[in-house]
Amino acid sequence: MHFIDLNATTLHFKKTSSDTAAPALVLINSLGTDFRIWDEFLLHLGHQGEVLTFDKRGHGLSDVGDARYSIDLHRRDLAALMDSQGIKNAVICGVSVGGMIAMALQAARPDLIRGLILCDTAPRIGDPQGWQDRIDAIEANGMEGIADAVMSRWFSAGFQEEMPASVAGYRNLLCRTPVEGYLGTCAAIRDADLTCSAAQIDVPVLCIAGEDDQSTPPELVEEMANLIPNAKFERVRNCGHLPSIEQPEYLAHLVRQAISRWPGNVDQREQRQTEIYKQGMQTRRRVLGDTHVNAAEVQKNSFDAPFQELITEAAWGHVWSRHNWTLRERSIVTIALLAALGHLDEVAMHVRAARNTGATREDISEALLHTAIYAGVPAANSAIKVVKNVFAQLDASGE
Repeated sequence: MHFIDLNATTLHFKKTSSDTAAPALVLINSLGTDFRIWDEFLLHLGHQGEVLTFDKRGHGLSDVGDARYSIDLHRRDLAALMDSQGIKNAVICGVSVGGMIAMALQAARPDLIRGLILCDTAPRIGDPQGWQDRIDAIEANGMEGIADAVMSRWFSAGFQEEMPASVAGYRNLLCRTPVEGYLGTCAAIRDADLTCSAAQIDVPVLCIAGEDDQSTPPELVEEMANLIPNAKFERVRNCGHLPSIEQPEYLAHLVRQAISRWPGNVDQREQRQTEIYKQGMQTRRRVLGDTHVNAAEVQKNSFDAPFQELITEAAWGHVWSRHNWTLRERSIVTIALLAALGHLDEVAMHVRAARNTGATREDISEALLHTAIYAGVPAANSAIKVVKNVFAQLDASGE
């Protein structure tokens, strides 16, 4: 554990070192949590640069302090912490109030920021009366009085049903947050409106929202993305207010992808991966066609996105993009292999794609003859039925 005295309070933080050119990553947690909410996300992320996490004042193991809370005070704490650790030009990822702190930091200290990941947040969250009602309820009944309602807003119904022990643990985390720190940060959110600052952000921004978020609904986050110049918006399925807990692997995928593609944010290894992905997508579209690839991209969700990234880079970026064989030759061999293995849906897809590679029906026929001899007549026979059906469909449609 690491502690440091800054701005008349003691902050708890953790920093990993790095000797790569990858940018530092700074993570800011939400109201009523501490930096442990990023643990599983970081395991999936595998970031090569420095990583800084911390408990903002009034949370976790950090002191409450005596100053009146505001988003600007939290921002000054973070700026002082980054300065103390020699971190600048970093990617800042904040969730909920952490996103508000990130936006405030970018407005006041642009030298510290290379890009922003804004998760389930907005320039203005809720309305002042709603926050005052929450403050009054806690002052009357303590943290226990709001805990169940907060859990229902933090987590999707599916997560609450399937992971009751986790929900109970995060409820404990909320209830053990210092009351003064929680109330102070509620007041800071109540009094904050960063709309003007958001509209002037001039670094790359990725805005992320859980589709089941009851605290900052995806429509609110998308509205923020539309306000910020050149921001990108991503909606995460089966997720509430805290994607690092409910969908850590998919959040890691989105963050890793954003960092690798932002100008100036890549080391040589990441740059090479980005180039391979782009080449893979180009080859994939050339072979399978825009209609097929667009449909796959639209249907992609948090479950299969890592798989889609894998095949785009490995299959299409590496193998299909090699120049040793023509696309026609690869098409013929691929159909034979898929037929031999009995992957008939893939056979049909690649037979349709043969129109784009130059492989003829005669080529496919020859490939299946080889399949019959070297992989067995039943495998070839099953594939031939599929291929004949595809040909009939193409003929009927005039293709």
